[in-house]
Amino acid sequence: MKVVFMGTPEFAQRPLAELCSSDHQISAIVTGCDKQSGRGRKLLPTPCRQEAEKHGIPVLTPGSLRSKKLYASLDALGADIFIVCAFRILPRSLFDLPRLGSINIHTSLLPKYRGAAPINRALINGDTETGLSSFFLNDSVDTGDLIDQMKISIRPDDNFDSLHDRMSAQAGQFLLKTLDMIESGNYQPIPQDESKVSLAPKLEPADGLIDFDQPAATVVNFVRGMSTRPGAYTCFRGKKLKIYACIVHPEENPAPAKPGEIVGIKKRLLVSCKDSIIELLQVLPEGKKVMDGVSFINGQRLQAGEVLEELAQGSKEKI
Repeated sequence: MKVVFMGTPEFAQRPLAELCSSDHQISAIVTGCDKQSGRGRKLLPTPCRQEAEKHGIPVLTPGSLRSKKLYASLDALGADIFIVCAFRILPRSLFDLPRLGSINIHTSLLPKYRGAAPINRALINGDTETGLSSFFLNDSVDTGDLIDQMKISIRPDDNFDSLHDRMSAQAGQFLLKTLDMIESGNYQPIPQDESKVSLAPKLEPADGLIDFDQPAATVVNFVRGMSTRPGAYTCFRGKKLKIYACIVHPEENPAPAKPGEIVGIKKRLLVSCKDSIIELLQVLPEGKKVMDGVSFINGQRLQAGEVLEELAQGSKEKI
């Protein structure tokens, strides 16, 4: 088929690479504009643009998806289908252009976790399974008829980074299977069950504030779901402290320890939660490099009884 691929970040680069190796004809890539990065503020192309340039595929970087110039450019391509993966919300004027419609690859088993942060939310909620969904675009975000779904197990040691990368690696073959189904006509679109909808709105950096007055397992899942993007954090001695990895510790919470109180500094960095204790395995102190809990103990000369503060940057947001 003649396709146009729309995507920007690393997640979309892997399925794009597999699409480039398939028999489908890619007429163009639509992606974000180059962005400044690093200390030198050098302009860098998006991961999808880099992949497109490897294969000599034309690239479109529109400022607005409603521009007449973009509409005319896409219309002239005469594509059979548009593929959207980790991109912006298309207006109907665009997603109605292709002969076979426009599809999206979403990182959840829809209608569960509609929205921008489905991977994070699955981990935060302690799910043991998630998946990929392909569906036809319509006017409402993530609500179109389903084409296919693939289940993916969530491992106990997964965090956002590991699950994101594994789902990205599997998205390419899933996309190609979806395209084969559409091309052959061997599929039946399935309307989403509105009674089973849950939402996964975008997470901002401020949403990462940890509330230790929660069960230890809840705190651990929150850290997993936020690590390392956008990052779970607390405040220690007036500075921001990101927590990248932690586990529930088998010891009971020693009364009368406060939530967030450091209760162990002998070879393990132990912190009190509502019902029990967590061990901090990997942290990022403000202005320093990522380190393990023992290195943080030694570097900060911690004292048992100090408290990781609930208040940070003037806000208190619950898990």
